[in-house]
Amino acid sequence: MHARIAAFEGDTSRIDDLIGTIRERMSTGDEIPGAKKFLMLLDRGGGRTLGITFFDSEESIRAAEPIFERMGDEVPEELRGRRTSVETYEVAIDDIADGARAARMSSLEGSPGGIDEGITFIKDTILPEAADLTGWRGILTLADRNTGKAKTITFWDSSESLSASEARADELRAQAADAMGDTIAAVERYEVALHETAVAV
Repeated sequence: MHARIAAFEGDTSRIDDLIGTIRERMSTGDEIPGAKKFLMLLDRGGGRTLGITFFDSEESIRAAEPIFERMGDEVPEELRGRRTSVETYEVAIDDIADGARAARMSSLEGSPGGIDEGITFIKDTILPEAADLTGWRGILTLADRNTGKAKTITFWDSSESLSASEARADELRAQAADAMGDTIAAVERYEVALHETAVAV
């Protein structure tokens, strides 16, 4: 499976209207070809939004791009924000439970050769420890084998649980980075605004 991540920046005062618009589109049943599910992460204070759409393949993502462009034309920028980037990743780990309300995304950069070792380390070492933390609701790990970039997003039942896990998360993140031979490029925190299994235009 692969994921398309579109990042947006701008005024989030109308973000709830945008969420309502997306939900309405999903309810029509007119799906984006090949899309499996959709995840929207929101940083209200920082004015940042991530839209993550999941597909079976990179070819399916490319085939859907004209529809994403059309959606961008139909939804005004003052509602959706200014799109700042679009990236495509392989989905290495996808284990998100119901009830996820908060997320922490760690962006790592390193050698493409360390991707598989890092994924194995996360599955075998990080996950068993993280799953015991209060409020844990799962993980999503995305990898770009061409560039060596990776993103690991952990999910929590509340912002309070996310905050309480910070110290242990710092330790586990450093361990994962060491295993992958990576550097930690950024750590960002989000609200889980949408987690849907049906994607419509």
